[in-house]
Amino acid sequence: MSPFAGEGTNLALADAADPGTALLAPPGAPEPALAAYEPVRFPRAPETAAMSAASLDMLFGEDPARRLVDLFTGAYAPQA
Repeated sequence: MSPFAGEGTNLALADAADPGTALLAPPGAPEPALAAYEPVRFPRAPETAAMSAASLDMLFGEDPARRLVDLFTGAYAPQA
């Protein structure tokens, strides 16, 4: 995943904290805790990857300076 969404650290921290929290909920029962954590974790990564890909396209695609100005002025709409 490219770093262009600025979400890598957030994702890593959540991926570290969430299983710890899940493991504390039913002490001594790691299997159910991790099973409950997985449905939370897996949807997070594709969304972050999509944001990163969109930012990569914005910064290195056609007319990146204009797109960046549009982003800061609220006029930017990612291209599909």
